[in-house]
This record gives sequence, C-alpha cells and structure tokens, in this order.
Amino acid sequence: MTDESYSRRWLAPSTQSQLAATISLPGSKSLNNRELVLSALAKEPTTLIDPLVSRDSNLMIQALRQLGTGVSEVGNTLAITPRALFGPATIDCGLAGTVMRFVPPLAALATGQIDFDGDLAARKRPMKTTIESLATLGVEITGDKLPFSIHGVGEVLGGEIQIDASASSQFVSGLLLVGAKFKNGLTVSHVGDHLPSMPHIEMTIDCLQKRGVDASKTGLASWRVEPGEISGGEIQIEPDLSNAGPFLAAAMVAGGSLTITNWPKSTTQVGNDFDGILQQMGAAIKRVGSDLIISGSGQIHGIDIDLSTGGELTPVIAALASLADSQTQIRGVAHLRGHETDRLSALVNEINSIGGNAIETADGLIIKPANLRGGEWKTYEDHRMATAGAIIGLRVPGIEIEDITVTEKTIPEFVKLWEQMLGTNA
Repeated sequence: MTDESYSRRWLAPSTQSQLAATISLPGSKSLNNRELVLSALAKEPTTLIDPLVSRDSNLMIQALRQLGTGVSEVGNTLAITPRALFGPATIDCGLAGTVMRFVPPLAALATGQIDFDGDLAARKRPMKTTIESLATLGVEITGDKLPFSIHGVGEVLGGEIQIDASASSQFVSGLLLVGAKFKNGLTVSHVGDHLPSMPHIEMTIDCLQKRGVDASKTGLASWRVEPGEISGGEIQIEPDLSNAGPFLAAAMVAGGSLTITNWPKSTTQVGNDFDGILQQMGAAIKRVGSDLIISGSGQIHGIDIDLSTGGELTPVIAALASLADSQTQIRGVAHLRGHETDRLSALVNEINSIGGNAIETADGLIIKPANLRGGEWKTYEDHRMATAGAIIGLRVPGIEIEDITVTEKTIPEFVKLWEQMLGTNA
C-alpha cells in the first residue's frame, strides 16, 4: 500500500453518544453550476454569493475560463464577467455530470474547436443524448462519447427538438440553460418512457425565470425557452440539501438531534424531500426560523418508496435501510446505473460485503435487516458512496472508507463537518 493510498483511507468514526450539534453546509452544486452557465451568457456581470468550492464547481469555473469568460474570486463571492465565447479550448469534465452535459451546449455558441474529455470513469457515463441533440440542432461534432469535439460557428438556430432523457434529466437542463441564446429559442420534448429527477428540470426553469428569461413547461414532458436576454446581478447560492442527507441520517443512527442552519423555506432542490422521507423512517423534524432540526432515537424503520424524482437521495436511504428494523424497497432509480458509478450495483456489493442483505432489482433495491460487521467500504470514485459508508460506520465499528477524498467532488469539508458533528475535531 502506498502512502498516498493510505492517506485516502478513512476509518469511519463510530459513536455511542447521542448527537447535539449544529452544522452549516456549503452551497448547492446543482444551483451553483447552473448559475455559472447562465452568468457566462448574461448581458451583464453576475456576483454569486456563498458559491460552492469543490472539484465539480472548480471544473465548471475552469471550463468557462477556457471559453473566455471572466471568473474571479472576491471573498465569499464569485464575480463572473460574460465575454464572447471562443476556442480553441480544452474542457476537462472530470467526473462532473453538470460539466459534461451543460458545457457542450454552451460551447456550441462559441467559435472554434472545443475538445472535451474527463476522468476515465467519465468516459463510461451516458453522453449520447447531449451529442445527438446538438448534432440535430446543426452543431458539428466529432465523436459520439467522451472524448469528443465541438466545432462552433458562434450561433445555433435552435427551434424544436425531441430527445430521450431517460438516463439523466441533465440532458434536458443543459439544453434549456442556453436556449435563450439560440436564434429561435428552444423547445425540448422528452420522448422516452421514463424521465428521472424532474425537480432538477424545475430548478433549471426557475433559475431561468429569475433571470428574466421567458421559460416554461409546455406539456407533461416538454419545455420552451424563448430567445432573449439573461440578466446578471447578485445571486445567493442555497446550501446543498442533498449533501445534508448524511448528516440528517446521522441523527437517526446515533440518536439525539442535529440542527442544519439556513435551510431554505422554499426551494427547488430535491434534497428538501429528506424532510418527509426521513420522518417516514422514524425521525422527528421541525423548522425553527431558518433552521431545520432533526431528532432521532436510534431506531430506523424500513420504507417502500419511489425515488424517481430524487434518485440522488438513494445512497443515504440505502445506508439507513441497512440499519433498519424492517425491509426497505427503493423503486424508480434504474438511471442510477449511469451516475458516477453504477450506484445500484455498488450499493448492493458494499452492503453485502459487510454482512448485509441487499438485492438489486430492475429499477432499484431491496434491503433487508441483517447483522453488519466492519470491513472495507469501496467508494467507486463516487462521493455519495463514501458518505453512505460513513453513515453505516456510525453504528458499525471498523468500516474503512476506501477513498474519502472523493467527497471533494461536492463537499470538500465533509470529514471536518463530520468530526465537528461528533465533537471529535480539534
């Protein structure tokens, strides 16, 4: 074992003490990267307040800079100055779905050749819909998956397009985000059987509308963005409610209470669904001012739930389910096979590797109560796999997270916040 591989390993702390902690979370990756794209296309500068600092957000910032956009950090803000988009440029997508699905439509508005690539694992992630969509809109593209190149001429006519976004709602959002700068605007219709994570598309429409864009849902699975200007100004980035999941779950596993500050009263983030879901699993949740407070007894109940609108919540629910007193069935999340890793297979493998009883179904998971034991918890280059292992480790001593640094993708402060929650950090 090399020194580097050892430093990545992390023995998840266990506790027999009830929680009594307050946590402030970093900004939402989903909102952060949508607002960065819109800022690059705005008619005037934008200031993002309390932006997320993480690998995914840094990759998006570097992508915009490569295309000519001015981005500078000023204290707890990002100042974005829109400029003409141009190549040649090379875009590193890392393993960030928002970069690989949002930046190509933006690059189609640039002039010159824009080359895209990413981590080795990124080359396995679904990209066909983005590439075929842009080709249908008249954009010249070389390649049918990462790596690929866009040859921009500075404009896209737009119009109407039908796509199959069954693998990811990001295919829809990526097109809608830039639709206002297409000459004829854009109408996107989804024609597949299943559309996952609809709230993320609602988030995209909301972001557009708040910047003065005429954007709306025009059917059960169709959306229209009219051509027009995108405003700049000051934008506050909400805390990441999906990243709240592991901390909320911790209160249920350890017992006691946890307060998360600045929980938005109204939001399009799917992480807001944790409120109702975790109450079904045994938590007590209340809102006090701008805070959300969760209390747990240490007892966790199984649940039968369709997470098609919030698939990214699955790893947290699965981790809790492995510690529950009754069976859990998670449905509607077949699309998770195309995330950072095949999350369904990964969750089954890791839960079973520590003595659990998890079964992969056609569209989800069945997890039954079992006596868990310590052992290695592989992370598959996936931040949500790492945090799922940390949840289980609170109750099961000896859970060794293979690579905790993967949490840098969306929450680099994870270990510090986890230790703060447990009262163990220096």
